[in-house]
Amino acid sequence: MSSTIAQAARRELTDFTGELISPEDSGYEQARAVYNAMIDRRPALVARCADADAVARVIGFARAHDLPLAIRGGGHHGAGLGTVDGGVVADLSPLKEVRVDPEARTVRVGGGCVWGEVDRATNTYGLATPSGIVSTTGVGGIATGGGLGHLTRKCGLTIDNILEADVVLADGSQVRASADENADLFWALRGGGGNFGVVTSFLFRLHKIDTVVAGPTFWPVDVSAEVLTAYRDFLPNAPRELNAFFLYGTVPPAPPFPEEIQLRKTAGVVWCYTGDDSAAAAREMAPLLDALPEPMLHAAGPMPHPDLQSMFDGLYPPGHQWYWRADFVDEISDEAVQLHAKFGAEVPTVHSTMHLYPIDGAAHDVGPDETPWGYRGATWSTVYAGVDPDPANAELIKRWAVDYSDALHPYSAGGAYVNMMMDEGQERVRASYRGNYERLARIKADLDPDNVFRLNQNIRPS
Repeated sequence: MSSTIAQAARRELTDFTGELISPEDSGYEQARAVYNAMIDRRPALVARCADADAVARVIGFARAHDLPLAIRGGGHHGAGLGTVDGGVVADLSPLKEVRVDPEARTVRVGGGCVWGEVDRATNTYGLATPSGIVSTTGVGGIATGGGLGHLTRKCGLTIDNILEADVVLADGSQVRASADENADLFWALRGGGGNFGVVTSFLFRLHKIDTVVAGPTFWPVDVSAEVLTAYRDFLPNAPRELNAFFLYGTVPPAPPFPEEIQLRKTAGVVWCYTGDDSAAAAREMAPLLDALPEPMLHAAGPMPHPDLQSMFDGLYPPGHQWYWRADFVDEISDEAVQLHAKFGAEVPTVHSTMHLYPIDGAAHDVGPDETPWGYRGATWSTVYAGVDPDPANAELIKRWAVDYSDALHPYSAGGAYVNMMMDEGQERVRASYRGNYERLARIKADLDPDNVFRLNQNIRPS
């Protein structure tokens, strides 16, 4: 069957601007792989699209042959939404444009870029836009699902910084979406995921951010309840220039971490102060540090923003086993602190972790219905990630992430975060958007009534 589909593609997609890869081709194993090695799917065709016309032709081919269609940007999604058994993958990786306009403070970014490419280009001009915390992550997934990271409190979510997008729709037509053009589509793209079209190019707003004061502080895990309680009370009152996410994990067994703390379980904070004034950063961090026991490590210092963005790349290369879940949190109760302390002490592998990302500050400047993102009033997003390179540990890391998530979910604001969801069911998708879901479903019905773009956290046409 796969060979028949590939033959049909090569026959019908003549002069295709890109590369068509089938199971018989030598590069197929590499082409079909996604970031999460727990996902092992075999598409009938991987079409690497070099321009928007190629994307449109692949969509048309999949529709004509009634084949499921997956869209892949960076391929980082834990649920493996960038691939599909027996179907077609539209791989955007050749779409690598990064064009900075330092005067307008904007950057044009191709849909196949990863954030490290964007960060390096914008940092040349002392500029940045919000993204995640791993530089190998694809731009398209984060930018259409939300976007939490080191710059959230200062600059908002990634979706808050999209100015326009070039999109290929389900019928193959190509449109531009902005506040002034195709406004419903523009609204839906900023949080609605890949449900409405394939974004081949984004235009992002840039902020004057060059060197930051950043790095981790680690405490022994046995004082984690004290650390989390102090962090909970401290961060919402800190200035927006100071971002800090809380984590549970294990100190990696490699430099630059001192040998005496390597492989110790830890409760930690990863700082990002958006300025190059180390003294000012130290003053803002001091209330938390002074309220707690002396840490095992405090390593915050000046660094270029791209260095912070790539800090976790070595710990999380492609090819590890991943299982993650996420919740939004309004308040962290004392009961929740104790549950976190229990599960945080049971982190099962060196790579497994829990991150508590702040989403206040600038993220709260946007109203609850100005974008589809349903949890503007939340203060944090909790991400439970079981990770390990060994497939033999897949069930172990999944069990820890699920048990941890299930125990803390009653203390959450409900719903989920579409960028950090596995296959968790339609009700979880609906709950993620709260009162914005029905508008999304109506826009979906207008733009994709046949639900061509359904290999995602799916919004069904109303």
